[in-house]
Amino acid sequence: MDKRTMMEEWFTVTEQDLKSAKFLKKMHPAPLEVICYHCQQSAEKYLKGYMILQGEKVMRTHDLVVLNKKCRKYNDDFVKIEDECLRLTDYGVNVRYPFHFDLTKADMELAIKDIDKIKELVLQKVRENN
Repeated sequence: MDKRTMMEEWFTVTEQDLKSAKFLKKMHPAPLEVICYHCQQSAEKYLKGYMILQGEKVMRTHDLVVLNKKCRKYNDDFVKIEDECLRLTDYGVNVRYPFHFDLTKADMELAIKDIDKIKELVLQKVRENN
């Protein structure tokens, strides 16, 4: 399978995470932890998909900061999503375990805004890579 096809497979799965987060937002009360988790998962897969397109081997990590640094090897513009990656990283693991995690609706809204910005940048860089 070529790199572009592999990347597109990752992006198909990541869209499911993003659609799930946005769908769950409509629930009352909204499951904040689950929504933030899906936002992190979507960001992780977008970054990994971009890395695949660049010929990188997929890293086994949920740390978006580490993944973003790898992406910056190929394009300096990834520095623009550094804060978003930092904010979303904790949602990949911490919200899945029975520890107290105080999330608010504002946290959820910011997580969705963060993934939208990450998605936009990654897709822009993929288009430029054609």
